[in-house]
Amino acid sequence: MTSPPDNSYPPLFRQIQPNPIPRTSEDEISLHIPVIDLESLDDDALAAACRDYGLIRLENHGIPSDLSMKLQNETARLLSLSFEEKESRFHGSPVSYFWGTPAMRSLRSVNWVEGLHIPMDQLRSDVDSSFSSFRSLGAEYGEHMARIARKKSFDAVARDLKLDSSQLGSYLDESHGILRVYRYPLCPDVGNYFGMDTHTDSSVWSILNQDSVGGLQILHGNQWLHVPPVPGSIIVNVGDMLQAISNDKYKSVQHRVLANGDKERMSLCYFAFPREGGVIKSSNYRPFTYQDFNAQVQQDVKDFGFKVGLERFRIKSQG
Repeated sequence: MTSPPDNSYPPLFRQIQPNPIPRTSEDEISLHIPVIDLESLDDDALAAACRDYGLIRLENHGIPSDLSMKLQNETARLLSLSFEEKESRFHGSPVSYFWGTPAMRSLRSVNWVEGLHIPMDQLRSDVDSSFSSFRSLGAEYGEHMARIARKKSFDAVARDLKLDSSQLGSYLDESHGILRVYRYPLCPDVGNYFGMDTHTDSSVWSILNQDSVGGLQILHGNQWLHVPPVPGSIIVNVGDMLQAISNDKYKSVQHRVLANGDKERMSLCYFAFPREGGVIKSSNYRPFTYQDFNAQVQQDVKDFGFKVGLERFRIKSQG
């Protein structure tokens, strides 16, 4: 097992002592999730996957393979800068650098991850010349993400959920998506840390493009199962907003990323959200906007160190 090699890692990651613990066999059980061909989209199959798994593998999605590779390479270049340079370079920029865990309560709770948070509508406003290649690639990639999130995936589930035209525009706004690019550094103590601990996403959709290293797991049937990378495919998962929109017909999937002591992992993840101020109405939840939801999540993380999520808005049964 290799120790963190250089000063590009956050200082905390460089301080942890090696403590190799073998993986249990349970960690290696793989789940064969539904595969959807986006060129010949089957609405019923997509709806069934959202209902039964909360996760879909998309093929024939139209994203050029060289675009994904170039964007991952640019991500690797930026995140290989020294920790201090990353904090300085992205301070005050529309693109922000992050690492670890928000509101970390203990050393053992830190997520072994770092990355860049990119609001797609602000990406082009960053004028730093050293960022121009990433900006250009990210903008092109974001256009593909918006197409997949809206014109393909969401329009299909909207038919299943019988949403009207006003809800179509309010419940997903592809012009304000968020791209996050992640690096999961080498971890010398994989038995005590996760790349990213158990969570659900607050989005409508999350669209993941991962490298060949793997490590993603989802909770399915009360068991953690591995979702291995398949070249040329992307993963789409149901987020909290879509669970509420669907009145719990679809489930926001709990997932996590295992830490790795042998290889760094890189991934690109696009998050699609409702329109700002758009009110989500559901018989299981009191009316709320994404901004209401996000403010509550931030307050809960500050107060308790974790996200409570949709349960804050669920209508409690009487009696």
